[in-house]
Amino acid sequence: MANILCVENEPNVTESQFAILQAAGHQVTSATSVREAIEKLQKHRYDAILTDWRLGGGDGYGIVQAAKAHSRTPVVVVSAYVSEAFQAAEPLADLYLEKPVDPGELVTIVNELLKTGQPTRSS
Repeated sequence: MANILCVENEPNVTESQFAILQAAGHQVTSATSVREAIEKLQKHRYDAILTDWRLGGGDGYGIVQAAKAHSRTPVVVVSAYVSEAFQAAEPLADLYLEKPVDPGELVTIVNELLKTGQPTRSS
């Protein structure tokens, strides 16, 4: 079981990602803003991070930057604005997925990133 942070400001997408990843056996924490996500990243360690790009009050770049600053935690941007996200400055996310994402594909991708990455332990 991995500890995953999902950052999304659309409640229906948050609920969907939460349910999909939890059903796959992962522990899921959600955040609805850049600020909330960064606060959680400062207090806890996650094995993977899924984030939308356009969030109220900021964008996913701050989350990617915070996640990559001190760890090798895999970061997946799941957004309708993938081309915008991909053009952002370094650091880059590990993967960019266009919304909507097939639930089975999301689980497969997260599980593969967890196998190939160096997951951290929860604190």
